[in-house]
Amino acid sequence: MQIINNYFREPVSMVYMMTNNEVMNQVIAFYRDMNGMLTFAGAYPTYGRGTGTKEVSPANVQDGVDPLASQGALTLSRDRRFLLAVNAGSHSISSFIITDSGVPVLVDVKPSGGAQPNTIDVFGNLVYVANVGNVANNFASNITGFRIDNNGRLTPIPGSTHSLSTFNAQPAQVLFTRDGSKILVSELTSNHLSVFPVNKDGTVTGPIVNDSYGQGPFGVYFLSAGILLVAEEVSNALSSYSMSNDGILHVISGSVPNGYQTACWVVTTRDERFAYITNTLSGTISTYQINPNGALSVVRHITSTPPGTAPGLPMDVRVSRDGRHFYTLNGNQGTVSVFNIQDDGSLVRLQVAAWTNFAYCGSQGLAVL
Repeated sequence: MQIINNYFREPVSMVYMMTNNEVMNQVIAFYRDMNGMLTFAGAYPTYGRGTGTKEVSPANVQDGVDPLASQGALTLSRDRRFLLAVNAGSHSISSFIITDSGVPVLVDVKPSGGAQPNTIDVFGNLVYVANVGNVANNFASNITGFRIDNNGRLTPIPGSTHSLSTFNAQPAQVLFTRDGSKILVSELTSNHLSVFPVNKDGTVTGPIVNDSYGQGPFGVYFLSAGILLVAEEVSNALSSYSMSNDGILHVISGSVPNGYQTACWVVTTRDERFAYITNTLSGTISTYQINPNGALSVVRHITSTPPGTAPGLPMDVRVSRDGRHFYTLNGNQGTVSVFNIQDDGSLVRLQVAAWTNFAYCGSQGLAVL
C-alpha cells in the first residue's frame, strides 16, 4: 500500500501488452478493476520499432503469430517500478517508469547489444536482454547486460555481452533465478537450457549447457523452491527440473504432453500448485498440477476465447499479484483473455478485452501490475 500526501491508497492495478508494430512499437495499457476486468487506458510509444508480423528467424512458423518467438518481451521489475520492452525491429530496448496512476512514462532507449532482441528480464538493478541475431550476422545469438538506476535509465555493462551455447541458438526466454545468482536462457533451435552464473560486477560466465529433455524449449518459470518449469513447443509438453548449485539441471518430470499443439508459454498460480500452459495453434490453455517435489500431471483444458466466437490463439501469460486472475494475449487478435482462478486451479473465462476495433496480428509481450 502506498502513502500519498498522508493518505493511504491502494496501488493501481494494470495490464500491459506490446504491439510490436514495425513503424512504432507501443505499450498498450489496460486498467484492471477489482474483479479482474480490463478497460483500455492508453497507448504509449517505445520509440523503437517492432517486427510487425515478420518472424525474427526462418526457424519460426511463418504465420505472423508469435513473430518474436519468446516469453518475456515485455517485463515488469520485481518491485513493479519499471517496465522494460524489446524493440526487435530497431535492435533496442526501452525502459518505462510506472507512475502512481499506472501510466508508463518512457525514460530511456538503448541499443540492445545485438540484433533483434526478443526477451528481457530484470533483477534488482541488473537487466539482461537476449538477442536473436539476424541474417547479416548469421544469427549470432547473445545476451547483454545493463544497469538500471532509480530513475529507470539504462547503462550497458562493459564485457557483459556473452554468446549462447551455439552461434545461432535462438533464445526464447532470458530469466534470472529467484535469488538472482544465475541467468537461464531457453534456446529454441539448439534444444539447450543454458545457465550463466552472475558475477559481482554484473557480467556473467558460462554458459553451463544443459540438454532440454524435450524439443523446442520455450517459456521457462522458476518456482520459489528453485524448481524449473520448461514449456516445449515441439514436444507439446511441459518438463520440470531441479538445479544444482553448479548450474546442472536434473529432470523431475520429462515432457509431460497435454495433447495439443505448440505448448509455448508457462506461468503458475501464486501458491504454485498449478501451472498454465498456452497451446497456441490449438487455441487452448492446459492446467498442470505441480506436486511438492515438482512432478507434473495434466488436469484440464479450456479454450482461450468462448466457443462459437472467433478463436483466439493464446500466447504470453501472467497471473495477477493477488493470485485471483489469469491473463493471456491472443496473438492473432491483439486481445487479452481474462479468467478467474478457482481454488482447484480451474479457470472461469470472464472477458476478452480489445484495444482496437480490428484484429491486430503481431503483438507480443504481457505484464500485469
